[in-house]
Amino acid sequence: MNQGLVFSDEYYMKKALEEAYQAFEEDEVPVGCVIVYKNMIIAKSHNQTEKLSDPTAHAEMIAITQAASFLKSKFLTDCVVYVTLEPCSMCAGALVLARVKRLVFGCSDPKAGACGSVFEIIGSQDTKLNHKIEVKKGVLEKECSALLQDFFRKKRIQN
Repeated sequence: MNQGLVFSDEYYMKKALEEAYQAFEEDEVPVGCVIVYKNMIIAKSHNQTEKLSDPTAHAEMIAITQAASFLKSKFLTDCVVYVTLEPCSMCAGALVLARVKRLVFGCSDPKAGACGSVFEIIGSQDTKLNHKIEVKKGVLEKECSALLQDFFRKKRIQN
């Protein structure tokens, strides 16, 4: 446990990157996620859509389930989510429903990002949403982006 220690956003993003590397090794799109509560990692996961044959098995969705189980609550109000790629609309919606306090992500997703790139669900100015999440983008952006680029380059060569 991290009793009394405070780690940086870069520290936790490196932990999310470790999960992303695991996804890469498993031939999954390399996205990793960790959820932190009171400076302690309470959930960690990576994409498992291929392994589980489940289109909802994104790193964030699995980690949200783990964190909710750990806290015995559907709300993650004092949690910070670190994810290597900007969440999609499904994951962003789940983060809002979980009432996450803060989101930190590595690189933007210009094709499906729902935290400002394509859609804006997380910090939306829409007054109809019941919760807004503080967002920090670009933490270890180069490392997160390079891993995704390597993965898709490898896929193109294989095909």
